[in-house]
Amino acid sequence: MRISWPHMGSLEFVLGSVFEELGLDYVLPPPNSQRTLELGTRYGPEFACFPLKTTLGNFIEALEEGADTLIMVSGKGPCRFGFYAETQRRILEDAGYDFRMVMLEFEPNRIPATVRKLKELKQGRPWRSVIGAIKFALSKAYLIDRLEQQALHQRCLDRERGATTKALERCYRMVWEADSYAALRRVEREAFELLQSVPREEREAVKIGIVGEFYLVLEPFFNLGVEEKLGNLGAFVERSVYLTDWLRPSGNNPVAGHHDREVEEAARPYLTHFVGGEGLRSVGATVLYHRLGYDGVVHVMPFTCMPETIAKSILPRVSRDLGIPVLSIVIDEMTGKAGLATRLEAFVDLARFRKRAGDAGLDYSLQPAF
Repeated sequence: MRISWPHMGSLEFVLGSVFEELGLDYVLPPPNSQRTLELGTRYGPEFACFPLKTTLGNFIEALEEGADTLIMVSGKGPCRFGFYAETQRRILEDAGYDFRMVMLEFEPNRIPATVRKLKELKQGRPWRSVIGAIKFALSKAYLIDRLEQQALHQRCLDRERGATTKALERCYRMVWEADSYAALRRVEREAFELLQSVPREEREAVKIGIVGEFYLVLEPFFNLGVEEKLGNLGAFVERSVYLTDWLRPSGNNPVAGHHDREVEEAARPYLTHFVGGEGLRSVGATVLYHRLGYDGVVHVMPFTCMPETIAKSILPRVSRDLGIPVLSIVIDEMTGKAGLATRLEAFVDLARFRKRAGDAGLDYSLQPAF
């Protein structure tokens, strides 16, 4: 059994660590690339969510590398994402691939079936070892999230463009190589020292929050590097979701620093109920960013994503009411890097202009929202 799964931000460090700890055979799909997108677009339905196509491309490349067992979360909701696994299984079978799709469902009535599937995946390893491997992998994930947050906050001050990004890539390798809690504690200290040693220049920075559909927020290749672009434009960046927020069911987001209830309460004047995916969170997080003094919010969403389309229709009103610029970016296989770069540059200029105007005591609340 050679197991694989799609890329999503730093998820490979979590699952890869689990399988390494247990000594199980696995295949990491090749890094996301234009070929990944082309494969997913070729085989995926034209009207499908963009992440369905990109993760389908990951699966095809993993099968080409020798994987025979694919893992995917499925079930009811939180939107059409719950149907990805079954849709992808049928597409890949019709394309002639020989594999097994393991669909992990976490609704209460499906837990027994999921436990049986996990029992097969662990291939005789004791549950105690499995739980220990998962806990260690989550510790790695939490450290990576905090390192990414540090990079988001400091990239705007880089003396040499790209220096923080290069340091972060070294940090990823250090975390991956840590094979014990003692090693991980050492890596934590060294990695933060490495990031904080990047030469900086003091300059004015605008504060930009990122909200949107979790896959695109977390996956830099397919969001076209929006975080790095904003940082290079002089923006202190924060995002509404980190990988550990998605993995922890408690609703307590240890990195972003809020609880889901707080986000829902902030959204209540504009959206009073769950609409699937991160639609409610996108609205609520935008309100919270305003309360925290941010100068603008970038909203990223895949083309045809229904929850984020709902959020997109509400965010202009949030922007007008609160006086915070909001830029919604809809991404699919046709989105170009040059066009996105131009829009982000104009948006950061607007946020900086509003910040200075606010400091001067002027009221620009009637400026048109993005």
